[in-house]
Amino acid sequence: MANAIIPEFQLNEKTHPGNVALKVMNLDYMVAFYTQIIGLKLLANDGQTATLGAGNTPLLYLLKTDAHRPSQQKTGLYHTAFLLPSRKDLGNALIHYVASNAPMSGAADHIYSEALYLTDPEGNGIEVYHDKPRSEWTINEDGEIPSDTLEMDVEGVLKAADQKWNGFPDDSMVGHIHLSVSNVDTTTDFYTQVLGLSLKFNFGDAARFLATGGYHHHIGANTWMSKDAPTLADDEIGLKYYSFYVPAQAELDRIAAHMTDKQLSFKRTNNGEIWFTDPSGITGHFELQPQA
Repeated sequence: MANAIIPEFQLNEKTHPGNVALKVMNLDYMVAFYTQIIGLKLLANDGQTATLGAGNTPLLYLLKTDAHRPSQQKTGLYHTAFLLPSRKDLGNALIHYVASNAPMSGAADHIYSEALYLTDPEGNGIEVYHDKPRSEWTINEDGEIPSDTLEMDVEGVLKAADQKWNGFPDDSMVGHIHLSVSNVDTTTDFYTQVLGLSLKFNFGDAARFLATGGYHHHIGANTWMSKDAPTLADDEIGLKYYSFYVPAQAELDRIAAHMTDKQLSFKRTNNGEIWFTDPSGITGHFELQPQA
């Protein structure tokens, strides 16, 4: 049975995840973790909001709040996935994480990528990965890109390293954002029919992968721990919002027109950004790709 759904309205293939904003309790500690352990660069910090990224591109915002940990499972972030340019870079990261006693929770080969998994001090999931060459991906005729969770070739990843760790390379990016949602069917309908992504892999009743263009996934959505869960409250730590970077102002206008046709409630800022809320109460927005 075909799994890939190609919506009538499709986002520009150059649209991709941009950044993630997290509400945090201990800003200084979280900044230190993401810079010294994970590998992001501190771009700005005014004591209330810290901007971290690779090169000059913001990838993560840490927002200091008086929020507390959720008392039960809520919808929100499953993990932020940082995409490194090469296997060499992943090898350098792995060596650094082991030497730093980083809180790693696993490693995997997903057919199209190799990935490391960690958890930050306030419970937010992190994936650090690289993509294999597309010639090694399995791409079905209908556009589906199957995934699996296999044992990673740790020795091969380590051999690829040049042991010149200096944090994430400048052209690293947020490769995908994996969300904990309340219902995968309503989430899939929203992200395909309203936002214009395509379903790339259907794990069944519990998880779906969606993307623009021919990528394996820009958005992951699962109910592994969040089926029918309530929305994360403003006074609870975790995901505040995430963004998509789009290539041109005209694309923002096209998206806004489509959302209007779909009668979706959204807000538009003076600079053209489009803010929306998905069926699980998760906030996202579209913004222009920052200039390099």
